Amino acid sequence: MELLHQAIRERGTIIGDSIVKVDSFLNHEMDTALLYEIGKVFYQKFQHQPVSKIVTIEAGGIAPALMAGLAFGVPVVYAKKQKSLTMKGDVYCESVFSFTKQVYSDVTISKDRLSPDDHVLIVDDFLANGEAAAGLINIIKQADASVAGIGIVIEKSFQKGRARLEELGIEVESLARIARIGDGKIEFLQS
Repeated sequence: MELLHQAIRERGTIIGDSIVKVDSFLNHEMDTALLYEIGKVFYQKFQHQPVSKIVTIEAGGIAPALMAGLAFGVPVVYAKKQKSLTMKGDVYCESVFSFTKQVYSDVTISKDRLSPDDHVLIVDDFLANGEAAAGLINIIKQADASVAGIGIVIEKSFQKGRARLEELGIEVESLARIARIGDGKIEFLQS
C-alpha cells in the first residue's frame, strides 16, 4: 500500500535496528484519512471471508480495526490489557508478550463478546514475533469461534511473526512489509 509506505518513510521514526515509531499517524495521533484507506484495503483483502467480527488488542490495533469493522459493517472487539471491575470471571484470557514494551500482559475478552458462530478477522497495527496475534487466536479458539485471517498494518518481516502464524495455517495479509531497518533507512519487501 503505497500511501502507507509513504507515511512510514516521511513520518515514521527509526529507533535502533528493529523499531519504527509511527505515533504521528497510526497509534497515538491518528491520520483518519489514511486509516480509512487501511480499513478499505483490509476489506478488499478479506472480503472472500464471511467475517462476523473484527478482534484486536488495545491500544494500537483499535483504530485500524475500527476502520476495518466499518468497511465490513461488523462489530469490533478489543482485548483489554487490564481487567476492569465490570469483567468478573466470565472472560477469555491469554498472556501476551509485547516486543515494544518488553512485558507480559494478560489480555482478556468478555465471554459474551464471542460465540462459536463468529468468523473473526484479527487486525493489529504491528506484527513482529506474532505474540499478540497468537494470543488472540487462542482466545478465539477458547470461544470455539473460527479465525478468518489476520490483517496487519505494518509487518517487520525480518522477525519471525509471519512464519509462526502461517504455520498455524492462517492467512496473513500485511499492508507494509519491512524487510530491513538500518542506517537510518527502511527497506520494504516488494508486494
